[in-house]
Amino acid sequence: MKRKLRMGMVGGGPGAFIGEVHRKAARLDGKIDIVAGAFDINPEKSRQMGRELCISPERTYNDYKEMIRKEKALGEDAIDFVAVTTPNNWHFPIAKDFLEAGFNVMCEKPMTMTLAEARKLRDIVKKTGKIFGLMHNYTGYPMVKLARDMVRQGDIGKIYKIVVQYPQGWLAKPIEREGQQQAAWRTDPKQSGAAGCIGDIGTHAANLAEYISGLKITEICADITSFIPGRPLDDDGNCLLHFDKGAKGLLHASQVSIGEENNLAIWIYGDKRSLEWHQEHPNYLYVKEIDAPVQIWKRGNGYVGKKSPAAARCTRIPSGHPEAFLEAFANNYLNFADSLLCRVEGRKIPADYLDFPGADEGVRGLAFIETVVKSSKARKWLKMPQA
Repeated sequence: MKRKLRMGMVGGGPGAFIGEVHRKAARLDGKIDIVAGAFDINPEKSRQMGRELCISPERTYNDYKEMIRKEKALGEDAIDFVAVTTPNNWHFPIAKDFLEAGFNVMCEKPMTMTLAEARKLRDIVKKTGKIFGLMHNYTGYPMVKLARDMVRQGDIGKIYKIVVQYPQGWLAKPIEREGQQQAAWRTDPKQSGAAGCIGDIGTHAANLAEYISGLKITEICADITSFIPGRPLDDDGNCLLHFDKGAKGLLHASQVSIGEENNLAIWIYGDKRSLEWHQEHPNYLYVKEIDAPVQIWKRGNGYVGKKSPAAARCTRIPSGHPEAFLEAFANNYLNFADSLLCRVEGRKIPADYLDFPGADEGVRGLAFIETVVKSSKARKWLKMPQA
């Protein structure tokens, strides 16, 4: 590595949650410095965040358009990429403008507000040739990568069924009406889009199912609900799924399940074995066979690395010392950063560096959201767009 990458950020100002997670994750491996940002729609809050991060006042901007203009003027000293960590309604215009200005982009999910925007942004990524990452962070866990590689290597056999869940309880009361910032924008259609719970965490569950299985969702029969009176977006969703190659599935996502925290979990059932993984206990992968003891594969052991080099690459500490949420985020940043460093240094990007979600996954996410919403309204099975 000849130098560290220079990162800018849009969003992630005072009181934001996900922006700070991005900053911590990006810096974990020492390959990235945060040097610029437009952190809040309020310029004073943006400057406050800049001071807290010890960023030069000259590179703490009032808005993202000023940031693009002034960073471009810096030439070789400009940022190498920008992280977009705003509410959903800003993802498309910000990512589009930075890409077209010649900057690489890491974007929070969902990628855009609509499927049409997602397709347009994917076209812009292809046209500009820039590196684009989408932060589906759960794909970064080492044991998720091990599960994917077990499926790829045929250990599970033909997949019959996929069950994936993501229940939370934090929106079981109308806290958006009490000024809770994270709840307020997530329950606002103008900022969140066509879906609430399904767009926020249901997309993670769908992405995880496709990532591990290698299969694509083809049809959905959905039932989404807003249990809190007056809440305009769904806070609970249940979906029957059809995958290609004949697999069937169930997806459950909820933000009104009292007592649940971030209980993302997945079960993959094949004709040889089944796999089970829980995000709240992420260092273990359960492998099950007929008439045999349950195997517990543990992160950080040599046998995991032999089975899955991708899991080994994303493991930083020995077995028995837990790695979790921030490290999973950092693993996507690691692969994104190594790919970008290859580009900066004129080297070919190895295939394993490209193991992070991108624009294609962004299109899949918006296709999932729109199909779920339409299916629930129509109360019938609908095909999910595949392009």
